[in-house]
Amino acid sequence: MTTALWKLTQIVLACIACTAITRSVAQTAPDVSRQVDDWPYYGHDAGGMRYSPLAQIDRNNVATLKVAWTFHVGDISDGSGHKKRSGLETTPILVDGTLYLTTAFNRVFALDPETGKQRWVYDPMIEVAGDYGDGLINRGVAAWLDSARGKGKPCRRRIFETTLDARLIALDGVTGEPCRDFGNRGQVSLRDVARYVPGQYHMTSPPGVVDDLVVVGSAIDDNSRVDMPSGVVRAFDARTGVLRWKWEPLPPNDSGSTPQAAGKTWRTGAGNAWSVMAIDPERDLVFVPTGSASPDYYGGLRPGDDKWADSVVALRGKTGEFVWGFQLVHHDLWDYDSASPPLLATLRHDGKTVSVVIQGNKTGFLFVLNRDTGASVFPVEERPVPQTDVPGEVTSPTQPFPLAPPAVAPQKLSADDAWGITPEDREFCRDLLESLRNDGLFTPPSLRGTLSVPGNVGGMNWSGYAFDSQHSLLVVNTNNLPAKMGLIPAEKYWDAADNNTKDAEYTQQSGGPYGLFRTLIFAKAHHLPCAPPPWGTLTAVDLTAGTIRWQVPLGSLAPGKPAVPVGAPSLGGPIVTAGGLVFIAGTMIDPSLRAFDIETGKEIWKAELPTSGGATPMTYQTRKDGKQFLVIAAGGHRGVTEEPQNDSIVAFTLP
Repeated sequence: MTTALWKLTQIVLACIACTAITRSVAQTAPDVSRQVDDWPYYGHDAGGMRYSPLAQIDRNNVATLKVAWTFHVGDISDGSGHKKRSGLETTPILVDGTLYLTTAFNRVFALDPETGKQRWVYDPMIEVAGDYGDGLINRGVAAWLDSARGKGKPCRRRIFETTLDARLIALDGVTGEPCRDFGNRGQVSLRDVARYVPGQYHMTSPPGVVDDLVVVGSAIDDNSRVDMPSGVVRAFDARTGVLRWKWEPLPPNDSGSTPQAAGKTWRTGAGNAWSVMAIDPERDLVFVPTGSASPDYYGGLRPGDDKWADSVVALRGKTGEFVWGFQLVHHDLWDYDSASPPLLATLRHDGKTVSVVIQGNKTGFLFVLNRDTGASVFPVEERPVPQTDVPGEVTSPTQPFPLAPPAVAPQKLSADDAWGITPEDREFCRDLLESLRNDGLFTPPSLRGTLSVPGNVGGMNWSGYAFDSQHSLLVVNTNNLPAKMGLIPAEKYWDAADNNTKDAEYTQQSGGPYGLFRTLIFAKAHHLPCAPPPWGTLTAVDLTAGTIRWQVPLGSLAPGKPAVPVGAPSLGGPIVTAGGLVFIAGTMIDPSLRAFDIETGKEIWKAELPTSGGATPMTYQTRKDGKQFLVIAAGGHRGVTEEPQNDSIVAFTLP
């Protein structure tokens, strides 16, 4: 176990037109077992609420759930033979009575949702040995119905996938054959972007669909150089594949947006949308979460706020016109991406009904914004933050702090707070923390080394959150893993990297005056985090009051070993159901799928998976006289090399 925990450091280093029907159990049909509900988007509905109105599985019977079927996708890479290590992060969708999912190698499967039997498979034949910075992963597909095409016609239902080698592919939902009238015989190249480099520019999340457009972002490697590929967001015609519009988060040749930046050279890239987008079809809006500008930890060549990196942006669906933006982090130097997907919900606030978009990021802050204007529903203050001591850098003088809800992850750690399972571990951690610059949240990178709390794994990551409007509760899983990071003058970089004896990540940030090192902070002997536990939590936030309703540890880094405190880092988010349940897997080292009571946070069921489920589950019921199924991908986390890998899609149902 010790080695496995130490290998957790690699996770940092590697690192929707249907509306959900929300109702209480008492308001549903008398026999809740006779409901029917699909899961047609990554987040169930276009706005990503991850809420299912199904209630056949509830608090009273969840403990009797059993495995109904298991499907093996067959695609695993252990990282040998010039290939990256793979993970299985797909969340299947269910439309037209078929379950669609993806694999680490970008293969698309169509399954019978009640038996798990394969209906078809499509292989885009990617170069598996490509140098993809995020490893071999894909989180799923999107579906679109061509209502102008007659029933039974080819490609009336289209399944869209974006690939690691930067292609957008359209498949016939019935047969799995490429739609020949889309692009070049079923696919469109996404490589026509500024500063494109194979591998450094790829796709890992499903596209968004609004009306007859397919909207795509991109995943771009962190830190390898200053001028990374453009983070452009593009929309393509769902029938023809023709480019209809594009939007640049970081406009080229920006001369700086602040007085301090005026006249300085502007060199950067990225600011890309690598996570899942949310769609409001009634407003014709696409909500785009963006990541950090390149390189992540030195911004001297990208002076100013770097808008619209580290933001949530509303774009007009038909045209790509910028409607509004809200930046969560100015001039990011911490890799604090808006990694979580935006979530669209309706709240009661100050006696009024408000349509909102909820956006969190790796800092642990949640921002609740008016969907039409981008104005914050709860007050937000621009507060002074620690300033840089690195020559050439100009930090933002302030950062936005929401006054509500409270942060859902720890944001400070002092040497006196150092934790260890033994006195020796505590002393090691205390000495390490004392050696670092540590002025609280947003302490910038330094030459001596800086403590980053949260570290760049979060806080919140791509796991996101789920919303139950019955209780006005947002459920979110977060990580508590502090990190050490700092800058190395370019002329000293290679000596430092060659002498790396601490399993830290060293990257050159080529084209800039500083390289980078970063690593999670673990005790020397037992390799447990230096922060006090729990190291992973599940939190329910009351979005009417802007308060935390409950917060509980999630999982364990040493399942079955009570000597190690509870709480495990997680990647893979929650869903909620009308049965009063929260379902979540995601925990590292801990291969469990769990159910929690939405009202209390009490864990009331768990099942052991073949390995950790580094994905978000989904649920459905296809027939009124059928059963509700709960499905999770269990493949292990791609960055935890001592965690067993697997290729299982596992479905649970009641006996």
